[in-house]
Amino acid sequence: MASSKNKIVPHLWFDKEAKEAIAFYTSVFPGSELISATEIGGTPSGNVDILTFKLKGQDFMAINAGPFFRINQSISFSVYCGSESEIQRLYEKLTEGGSVLMPLDKYDWSPKYAWVQDKFGVSWQLDIQDIDSPLKIVPTILFVNEKSARLKEAVYFYKSVFPESEILMEAPYDKSVNMPDGSLLFARVSLSGFLFNSMSSSIHHDFDFNEAISFMVYCNNQEEIDYFWDKLTKGGEEQQCGWLKDKFGLSWQIVPYEMNMIMNNAQTGQRARVMEEMFKMKKLDLNVLKNAYNFEKQE
Repeated sequence: MASSKNKIVPHLWFDKEAKEAIAFYTSVFPGSELISATEIGGTPSGNVDILTFKLKGQDFMAINAGPFFRINQSISFSVYCGSESEIQRLYEKLTEGGSVLMPLDKYDWSPKYAWVQDKFGVSWQLDIQDIDSPLKIVPTILFVNEKSARLKEAVYFYKSVFPESEILMEAPYDKSVNMPDGSLLFARVSLSGFLFNSMSSSIHHDFDFNEAISFMVYCNNQEEIDYFWDKLTKGGEEQQCGWLKDKFGLSWQIVPYEMNMIMNNAQTGQRARVMEEMFKMKKLDLNVLKNAYNFEKQE
């Protein structure tokens, strides 16, 4: 059974801009730093950079892995700024070379808010309000088109999958909007202590979820890997190397905690053997990966 210690980490896929993007983000957000940078070879994308970093204390991961997926507005990051000066500063920084989706202004849901897309394509929703949580950057998932009426279904599904989870907020559509009864406009959920915002849109959009932004679920053992894999692939799609898409099209990576240790501590030969084994897998087999690591380590 899954543990309350499972950690969820947003993962950003870039073509080749990850290092530049992370340098930019860590300069913009206080309490931020690059944790590690590792290069691995022999992947379908060639040499790949893997970077771990923190923004305002929130863990993130990014890779340079080719132009296969493009980040879009279906997943953005809400930043709860807490002050006039901070929202103004972030608005100016994040729009440099980027674009404004909703200008900084007063809206029904906030005295000051903006939605912007930075020069790397990542979207940010800036809110002057604070939030009663140590996490000040919250992933925000937008359900569009035929999925727009499924927000409530999705939120309750994720709550059922992750232990110690709760629905923190639900905001239904106004009855004047042509949406099915009970449809949610917005919801906030805590999944094992990790906050997600979810939104839906009643108008048509030309984007949807893809692998460019996924969520890594760190597991303590094979039992937990099996648990999350089985739950999240139900009605979804198994993919290579621990990746999957759930029934709503959202991408997840189900990985063991040991993977970071293996990738950060392995010598070149060890890492190559581990990756060779991983490329054969869909759901990860922790014992096989550890044996590959230890086999090379002994030589």
